[in-house]
Amino acid sequence: MKNKPGNIFLIGAGPGDKGLITLNALDKLKIADVVVYDRLINDELLAFCKDDCEKIFVGKESGYHPIEQEKITEILIKKSKQGKTVIRLKGGNPFIFGRGSEEALELKKEGINFEIIPGITSGLAAPVSERDADNL
Repeated sequence: MKNKPGNIFLIGAGPGDKGLITLNALDKLKIADVVVYDRLINDELLAFCKDDCEKIFVGKESGYHPIEQEKITEILIKKSKQGKTVIRLKGGNPFIFGRGSEEALELKKEGINFEIIPGITSGLAAPVSERDADNL
């Protein structure tokens, strides 16, 4: 019997501070079987995952892509087709300076259910840090 595809959540982790992730995103992290994450997320967020959650680092930097985008999308599809709940956790928002739209289009082509949970990109976050605000 073939597994029913699991759900995928394309989640924005916010601009870096672990307190700036949405409650919806945090709830999904707690139930994830697999988290595929970028280098721009706050690593402390991974502590909210279940003990048996598989964590897959796919971080890229400008000019250095150890895991190509196509391979990342393949991982999402493969894990979902195994019936797992998969989180694609990206810094900021998955669609601003990210490849969320490409991932979403491929998931749709494969007939895989997915939900988008936006996050605040650093470009739209408060332009002044709390520490700097004290000096105003």
